[in-house]
Amino acid sequence: MSKQRSGRSASRREGTAPAAGLPVNKNDEVMLDIIGMTHEGEGVGRVEGFTLFVSGALPGERVRAKVLKTKKQYGYAKLLELVQASGDRIAPPCPIYDQCGGCQLQHMDYTAQLAWKRQLVVDNLQRIGKLEVAGAPGRGLEAGSAADSAGTESAVEGDGMASGSAAGAQADGIIVRSTLGMDEPWRYRNKAQVPIGVTEGGLVGGFYVRGSHRIVDMETCLIQHEHNDDVVAAVKRIGRELGISAYNEETGRGLLRHVVVKKAFRTGEMMLVLVTNGRDIPHLDAWLGSIREQLPDVVSICQNVNTQRTNVIFGNETRVLWGRDVIYDYIGDVQFAISARSFYQVNPAQTEVLYGKTVEYAGLTGNETVIDAYCGIGTISLFLAQHAAKVYGVEIVPEAIEDARGNARLNNMNNVVFEVGASEDVIPNWKEQGVTPDVIVVDPPRKGCDPRLLETIFAMKPERVVYVSCNPSTLARDLRVLEDGGYKTVEVTPVDMFPHTVHVEAVCSLVYKGL
Repeated sequence: MSKQRSGRSASRREGTAPAAGLPVNKNDEVMLDIIGMTHEGEGVGRVEGFTLFVSGALPGERVRAKVLKTKKQYGYAKLLELVQASGDRIAPPCPIYDQCGGCQLQHMDYTAQLAWKRQLVVDNLQRIGKLEVAGAPGRGLEAGSAADSAGTESAVEGDGMASGSAAGAQADGIIVRSTLGMDEPWRYRNKAQVPIGVTEGGLVGGFYVRGSHRIVDMETCLIQHEHNDDVVAAVKRIGRELGISAYNEETGRGLLRHVVVKKAFRTGEMMLVLVTNGRDIPHLDAWLGSIREQLPDVVSICQNVNTQRTNVIFGNETRVLWGRDVIYDYIGDVQFAISARSFYQVNPAQTEVLYGKTVEYAGLTGNETVIDAYCGIGTISLFLAQHAAKVYGVEIVPEAIEDARGNARLNNMNNVVFEVGASEDVIPNWKEQGVTPDVIVVDPPRKGCDPRLLETIFAMKPERVVYVSCNPSTLARDLRVLEDGGYKTVEVTPVDMFPHTVHVEAVCSLVYKGL
């Protein structure tokens, strides 16, 4: 019979001694008070000082859990019973939420999600960046205390766990604003990338079970636009009727790997991309005919060929099977052409919020020169170009720069220059050509800024830097470097681009103070 211990006053019972002197063994049942939440959305509790991560548990709850795995300083447990539920707990509306890995926070009230995401940013600024954080007007630091956060490292070390731990920060520290959320935080995604598998009943498609590559068949996703659901369902249905095979990761055989759907919210146009394991598609004319008949909003049907034994979705070859090679959409007043493989923000409503805050922090009056590092297809660059004298965008992916230049032409914007290359190489060349930026905007990938780019910023010494981040930990690391190089982080605004998931974006305003 499993041993049961309390997270507060655990007492050893007779039986097998815990391995390596740990207070718990695998399969033990324990009582835990959940005192925080990791960046992956797992509840954090302790047994005799030993940290356990419990999926599905919220801060403030008391739970009974079964230990699944232990390591030297922490372990993982399965939630068995809610002894005392948090006031932030709600019933998740998605019927497959417990299986699907697409969302992590549907069981948490949306207001609490926003508070937790703010606190996640605060904790990283303090723990990793060693930065002072002040309270913000409105919902200050205390608002995040009910949904405190801690990464694995901080939980093991024992810091970053106390609710509202930043409340004593100096008043002259960084202002971290309340998270900018959505009035309607459902059906916000404009792109679906659905892996395809097969059962006895034919093709299935949906997201993967958490921590696996086993597909949960899904007819509707509450964070996808309804029309994306309609297209995926129709493709599966037509594929079953035509006997289309699904790709098998283990054998490398089968045809259909992924169905990718893009929806332009403003124009209503849709693109369908069939990712296939080979170029030949059986019954192609019948498939295209049925899709066009059943899905009139689809104006572009493309095929991407990926024959590699890889988890990467797209291969190198893309061709148009029917219709146009792009669809068109808007962010604010700026029009964008979206191709099968071009990156485009998946939440257009919140993208406008994110970019609006970026323009605000850039402090543009119409006379400034701006450099946009990591410019992608030019979305931020063109947004900034409406308010600046000149914008220079740099991106290492050639196809993205081609799209950026095309989007500039599409909007008749002649005050934007795009160049292919690494920011840390291209920007110094611009400096030699006499380009003197008033503002540098960075929007790096999750790994953060290349150290050489940060050195380039120090060499250029723009008056302002705006840092757009999708990863609070690398953001905090880079802000520490920028602060040590003479910049002062003035304000940070988290933006909820992905409601009901653990992801949070942040926009940061920095000004040059000198060393």
